Amino acid sequence: MSTHTETSESGFLDIVKLAVGAAVMIGGLYGYYYYEADVALPLRVLMVLGGTGVGIAIAMTSTQGQRLWHFIQGSRVEIRKVVWPTRQETTQTAIAVFVFALIMALFFWALDSGLLWLTRRLVG
Repeated sequence: MSTHTETSESGFLDIVKLAVGAAVMIGGLYGYYYYEADVALPLRVLMVLGGTGVGIAIAMTSTQGQRLWHFIQGSRVEIRKVVWPTRQETTQTAIAVFVFALIMALFFWALDSGLLWLTRRLVG
């Protein structure tokens, strides 16, 4: 367990990094549409992918990017701890859900039919 405290404040440099990262990503998209008639499609797609990759790389150097990276690493550790159900357990649970949904559908159909019958008897 981590004992250090995290500050939610980001410095001016972090804001600049995030802005530059966003600008690079937007620049890649802009290049895709700006060079629509002049450049082949694979190169334009590479502009978008390159802009996205470089933009993410720049943004990950900020404090928020580092916190996101630590969160992702912690999530991967927690996913490894999950005990996944067996195929038999999954099948049995799916059948139980289907049967319960069928029973509830029949119940609500009967309730609706009964209320319709009662309404017709009272009104008409």
